[in-house]
Amino acid sequence: MSKSIKELSLHYDPINESNTFTSGDTVEGRVVLEVTKEIKVDSFFVKLTGDAHVSWTEGSGDDESTYSDHERYFKQKQYFIQESSKKGESEKNTTLVDGETYGPVIRPGSHVFPFRFQLPQQNMPPSFKGVHGWVKYVLTVKLSRPWKSTTSAYTELNFVLRNDGTNDHFLQPQSGTQDKKMKLFGSGKMSMTVTAEKTGYMQGETIRVFVDIDNSSSRDIKLKYSLKQQQTFIAGSSTNRSYKDIVKETRDHIPSGEKSKFIVDMTLPRDLTVTIENCRILKVQYELKVYLDVSFASDPEVKFPVVILPPDQQCPPWQGPPGGFQPYPPPQPNLVPYPGELPPPPAGLYPSLYDPTVLPYPGAASGVFPNPHAIQPGFHPATSAPVYDPNQITKESSPNVPY
Repeated sequence: MSKSIKELSLHYDPINESNTFTSGDTVEGRVVLEVTKEIKVDSFFVKLTGDAHVSWTEGSGDDESTYSDHERYFKQKQYFIQESSKKGESEKNTTLVDGETYGPVIRPGSHVFPFRFQLPQQNMPPSFKGVHGWVKYVLTVKLSRPWKSTTSAYTELNFVLRNDGTNDHFLQPQSGTQDKKMKLFGSGKMSMTVTAEKTGYMQGETIRVFVDIDNSSSRDIKLKYSLKQQQTFIAGSSTNRSYKDIVKETRDHIPSGEKSKFIVDMTLPRDLTVTIENCRILKVQYELKVYLDVSFASDPEVKFPVVILPPDQQCPPWQGPPGGFQPYPPPQPNLVPYPGELPPPPAGLYPSLYDPTVLPYPGAASGVFPNPHAIQPGFHPATSAPVYDPNQITKESSPNVPY
């Protein structure tokens, strides 16, 4: 920061305790500028952008290739000071938001410039930072002066998905059965039926799975299960996938000739990344796998998709039809009522997370500019800005880091 500019900071007002925003929310705040002497300004504005970006490198040396792609959902801009020759001009793929404008000369002292944006009513992915990509919603302020380098500051918003009430299929239970007949190193067969209470779970919630095993083979087996996260990054025709085990555990030993019933509980981390399926260039998906570990043979397994939701989209457990869960002898500890006949699991490996009839797919955003939802008629900040109160509860920016 130059000697004449003592402070350039960006503050926004949180609208809830979790400090999150979603589609349609209003973002209000102020830019604080303190100068030690009179300065002349060419351009002074604050902007709000929503973007997704992916990038990765494969190979090495002469065979090294870099893949990248970018998707912009919106760009809104409010000018405080604008060059007179450009006033009234439109900007490509940018929504210009009405607000008070000022003269090009700023006198010594501390000045406050209020701003106000409205997030578009679009089906946009949540904030995310992954192995090879990210989704960001960023407030940026830039001040340009003649023959001087641009001074800027930025801060990120935590954008979350809106619950639009169209996710009833997340409440549906999932069920699957696998049988295996032993051919080598054993005889007989084994079967496993797995039932999950539902498809959608919020961060921090517990996934409960019922497992019914009939080991009529000559081999001893072990029950294992895992929850795996898959991050997918897409650039043109190239795809990069990254996998991470969220949960991976081994349960009880099932001896030859025995039948057993188990209840498996998996508690999700509270900071677990939510499922992302509404982004063209990156996705985050989850798969639950329950399987029987059979030595020197292929393992029978049942796989279910799992959708991770933000906290305000909690799905209550499936109640199911009445029916007792009667264990085979010897009785197993901590057994609870077991569901009876179940409907088939949802079609497709990963159920559709969003209803395209409710909000447009975000990839179409580039053709929707300017966005009428971002214009705020009637918003006229005072020409004489109030003295900045540092005790006011706001979210402060990271100064002088260009975005």
